Parts: sequence; structure tokens; C-alpha cells
Amino acid sequence: MSTKKVIYGIFDDDHALIESAKALKTKGIRVADVFSPFPIHGLDPVIGIKPTRLSNFAFWYGVFGTLSAVWMTWYMMISDWPMNIGGKPSFTWLENLPAFIPATFELTVFCAAHGMVISYLLVNKIYPGRKPHNPDPRSTDDKFVMQINTFDNKRVEEREIMDILKNTGSVEINEKVLS
Repeated sequence: MSTKKVIYGIFDDDHALIESAKALKTKGIRVADVFSPFPIHGLDPVIGIKPTRLSNFAFWYGVFGTLSAVWMTWYMMISDWPMNIGGKPSFTWLENLPAFIPATFELTVFCAAHGMVISYLLVNKIYPGRKPHNPDPRSTDDKFVMQINTFDNKRVEEREIMDILKNTGSVEINEKVLS
């Protein structure tokens, strides 16, 4: 049984972290994750993170909310219990459309917002009872941590990974054996 090791490179500067990630990428070494106190622009393509599709999900949740609101207002005000409000006829949904716009808008925004939050939590595996996966608490304050899984980079020696990290500005390098 082979041991699974993880190497953590800790940086003081976000620019040094990006340069280190570029150097690792040119050697064919895959960076598993980066932990930082703020978003680092330009890092995602370097470490191979794909653009988010959350906006596509938001659109479809909004479409669902709009269709639900249209059906709800038609069913409540036209089909199930037609009401004569202010002398307006309630024969069709289109005749009463202006009165239904606020409810339609509200349900569209409600479904899009709640759907995005739920999708975000599920995609990022943030749910109640999950243990945090932050290897170094300093990454929430002033340090930048790069995680490299040695089992993902089998054709590269651990010593070579550590040398690249050291030569590109890492102030500290830690190893952890996973059980």
C-alpha cells in the first residue's frame, strides 16, 4: 500500500504564488488547491479551474420561478376562484397581466436566488456537519497556501516539487501524510 502525501507551500505574496503555480504547470505538476485570504485574479486558469456555471443555473431557476408564478396566478385568480376586483374581468390571464407582474417578478427572483444558494452549497460541499478543509489557519489572515497532491503527480519526485516551491518564493513547505 502506497502512502498518499500532500505538500503545502506557504507564501507571503499572491504574485509569488501565481509565479510558483506557473512554474509548476510548465513542469507538468498539477496544483490541487489554493487557500487565500482573498480572491486572486488570474489564478483560476493557471491551476486549471474551469469557469463557473452558476449563472446558467440562475437563469434556469429564474425560468422555473417565472413559469411557476404564471401558473400560480392563472390557477388562483382565473381557474380556481375567479374574482372581480375593481370591475376588471377575469376571463383570461392576459387581460389581468399587469396585476400579475409583481407576483411573477417576486417569484422569479425568489427561485433564482434560493436556487443559486442551494447549488453553491451543494457544488462546494458546504453542508452542516462537514469538517473544514483548511490546512493552515494563517490562510484566512495573511498567508497563501498551495496544495499539491503527490499521488496526482506520480511521475515527478517530491524533492523536485519542493525545490520548485522553494525557488519561486515559498516561505514554508509542509508535508502531510494522508491516512
